[in-house]
Amino acid sequence: CIENLNTKGMLRNRKLAKSISDVSWSAFVSKLEYKATWYGKTIMKVSRWFPSSQICSDCGHQDCKKSLAFREWTCPICHQHHDRDLNA
Repeated sequence: CIENLNTKGMLRNRKLAKSISDVSWSAFVSKLEYKATWYGKTIMKVSRWFPSSQICSDCGHQDCKKSLAFREWTCPICHQHHDRDLNA
C-alpha cells in the first residue's frame, strides 16, 4: 500500500520543493507498480484522508479522531496497545 500524495501541494513548500521535485515521486511509483506486476503482486493506493492510524489493526475498531500529539493509543475494544505509525 502506498499513500496517494498531493505532490503539487507539497511543491508549494519553498523549503522542500527542490528536494521533492528531485525525488521524482511519479517515476518511483511507476517502477514500483512495474515490479509488483512482474512478481504478481498488487499496489494499492490509499487516500491521504484514510484514517489508518486511528483504526485498530487487530479488531478494526475506529476510535475518535486523534490529534498528531497522540503517538500511542490503546484500543477500547480489544485493549491492544498501538504505536500510531506502526499501526497505520
